[in-house]
Amino acid sequence: MKDFSGTGVAMVTPFKQSGEVDFEGLERLTQHLVKGGLEYLVVQGTTGESATLTASEKQEVLDCVVDVNNGRLPIVFGHGGNNTRALIEGFEKIDLKGVDAILSASPYYNKPTQAGILAHYKALADASPLPIILYNVPGRTASNMLYETTLALAEHKQIIAVKEASGDLDQVGAIIKRKPKGFLVLSGDDPLLVPHMALGGDGIISVIANAFPKQFSDIARACKAGDYDKARRLHYLLVDFIYLLFQEGNPGGIKAALQILGITQQYLRLPLVQVGSELYRKLEKSISNIQKASNA
Repeated sequence: MKDFSGTGVAMVTPFKQSGEVDFEGLERLTQHLVKGGLEYLVVQGTTGESATLTASEKQEVLDCVVDVNNGRLPIVFGHGGNNTRALIEGFEKIDLKGVDAILSASPYYNKPTQAGILAHYKALADASPLPIILYNVPGRTASNMLYETTLALAEHKQIIAVKEASGDLDQVGAIIKRKPKGFLVLSGDDPLLVPHMALGGDGIISVIANAFPKQFSDIARACKAGDYDKARRLHYLLVDFIYLLFQEGNPGGIKAALQILGITQQYLRLPLVQVGSELYRKLEKSISNIQKASNA
């Protein structure tokens, strides 16, 4: 089984102005990330605008990343939703060659009870051909997966980790304190990486790492080495930029940043729209400051 500690990146899906997937941009982005020193790639998560892609497009995006990656980094594929049966049936329809694990968000909109969340993930894990990373993101799903539910699911042999994006460090600590050996607790909030790892967390699935893979993954490495002076210094170098990224929603901010860096274009699919010109200028200035500090 692959190791998913350290820094993974929630990859964007580049689009052309026409709305079609920009596969040339996707190839550039994949190369940028693979060479950036990350531990693994996450394809078709929320940041990848998976809600607006067809099943065939998702497969084509996955195939492109697998081909460009060429076995260099582990790959996680996003496969979540609020229809348990459809997700299970989907395992038979997706070509998961080159994929090492599944990231699956807790069911959204339906607002299941904790018993429902537990039953959903158990059914998914029983059917999954690959290890599963749970994803708790109550800001999007409208229901929080409580730490007791996460711990119960952590006992399933096919469930190997949780991406915790509740923003609740008390909840994160409760999971870490009680989790079984080998179960990973990953942050889903870029600004909280340092406190998350100080509590004993194992890493992060990051948005900012699309733009600055080396600088951000160095934070996790410094934390793992116990060098919190270095981790704080790197955190403060990037934290203002991180907050700008999410000012007008994700992935609008990170797509604008990738355009500024000359990697991909910033086009999104409706209902998401590009960031405003004022925020774009702020991102340009912030990126310039980070680059100057990184090269100093």
